[in-house]
Amino acid sequence: MNPLLGALYGAGVALADTLSAVAPSSESKIWHSLRARRGLLDRWRAQAASRDHARPLVWMHAPSVGEGLQARPVAHALRATHADWQQAYSFFSPSAERFATSVSAEFCDYLPFDSTRAADTLLQLLSPHALVFSKLDVWPVLVARARHAGVPVAMISATLAAQSSRRGGLSSALLRDAYAALDAVGAIDAENAERLVSLGVRRDVIRVTGDTRFDQVAQRAATVDRTSPLLTLLASDRPTLVAGSTWPADEAMLCAAWESVHYSTPSARLIIAPHEPTSTHVQPLLNWARTNALEAMTLSEAESRGRADSLDVIVVDRVGVLGELYALANVAFVGGGFHTAGLHSVIEPAAFGIPVLFGPRHHMSREAGLLLESRGAESVDSAPAIADMLNRWISAHEIREEAGMRARLLVEAELGSTGRSVGLIESLIP
Repeated sequence: MNPLLGALYGAGVALADTLSAVAPSSESKIWHSLRARRGLLDRWRAQAASRDHARPLVWMHAPSVGEGLQARPVAHALRATHADWQQAYSFFSPSAERFATSVSAEFCDYLPFDSTRAADTLLQLLSPHALVFSKLDVWPVLVARARHAGVPVAMISATLAAQSSRRGGLSSALLRDAYAALDAVGAIDAENAERLVSLGVRRDVIRVTGDTRFDQVAQRAATVDRTSPLLTLLASDRPTLVAGSTWPADEAMLCAAWESVHYSTPSARLIIAPHEPTSTHVQPLLNWARTNALEAMTLSEAESRGRADSLDVIVVDRVGVLGELYALANVAFVGGGFHTAGLHSVIEPAAFGIPVLFGPRHHMSREAGLLLESRGAESVDSAPAIADMLNRWISAHEIREEAGMRARLLVEAELGSTGRSVGLIESLIP
C-alpha cells in the first residue's frame, strides 16, 4: 500500500476505535456498529480460551447477511466433512449479528477495525490454518498480517460487478496489494474471474467454483416446514404476492400498483416484508392499506389473534422469516430495484418455483440477469408496469407456472458451488 494512503487509512481506523469507546446506545446502525466493538478483543480472548491448537481452524469472514448466506453453507459442509476442525466466524455489520449465530462456529463476533494490533491479536488467539473471505471485501492490514504469520488467505463466491467502483481510484490503490496476496479464489463465473484479475488477484490462484447462495436457497426451499405454526397461520388459497426486503422507494411503486391489482382481483393478498421492519417503515404501510379499505395487520398482530384468513395485507414486522414466507407466494416482488442500496436476493423466491418481479436497478446483480435471460423474472420500471405484470401472472395460471418453473430450473443449474468451495479451502490445509 502507498505509505501516505496507509497512514491515512491507519488514522481512520484509529478514529473509529476512539469513537467506539464513546459511542452512545442508539438504533442508528453506525453508532451500534461502533458501540458493539467496545471490549471486542476481550470478548474474542474469552472465547479463544477453548481453542484446541491441536485441531485445524478455519476462520471465515462475511461482512453482512448477504455475504453470510454465501459463507454459511460452506461452514456447515466443512463441519459435516471435518468434524474435528474448529471454526471462527466474524462479521462487520450489525445486521449480521443475529444471522451469525446460525453459522454455528465455535468462535464468533464482530471483526475489529483493521489495525495491526487487532489483526495480530486475533491471529494469535485463533491460530487459524486458513482465513477465508466471502464475496469481495478484504481488509488490507488483516491480509498482510495473516500472510506475515504464514496463514493462507482465500476468497469464496468471489464476485465483482462490471460497474463496481472497486476497479479504480482510491479503492484500487488501497486494496490492490491485499487482492494480490490471496492464495486461492473461487469466482462465481468466468466473467467475474476476469474482472477480479483487474483488482490485482493473480490469475493462477483463481478457479471458477460458482455461487454458494444457490445451494443455500435450494436447500431452504426443499426443507421448509409447511406445517410450521407460521406457515399454517398464513396458508391460504387466495392469490398471494410476497414482497421481500422492500424499501420505501419500492413500496411507493408497489402500493400504487397493488391498488390496481386489488381492483382487478379482490381476493389477491399482499404479504410485505420491509428490509428494515421498524415502526417508521411498518406504520406507513398499515396506514396506506387502511386508507384504501384493505384489512391489514402486522404479522405479530395476526399471530396474537390466531388467524389471518381475512387479511388483505400482512406487514412483516420482524426479520428472519422471509425465506419461509416465499413458500406461500404465487408471485414474488424483491425490493431494492427502486432504491440506491441495490437489489436484494432474487434467487430466494426463485428456488420455490415462483416468478419474480424487481425494479430497474438490477445491473449489479448477476442472478437477476440470469433470471431475466431464463424468463423466470421480469424487471419493471413503474407502478403501471408492476400492475400489468402482476395482473397477467395472477390471472394466467399457465403463464405464471411456466415462468416459475424457469426460475427454479435456473437455480438448479447453478448448484454445486458449496462442494467446490470446500475443496478450495481443503487445498490450503495440510
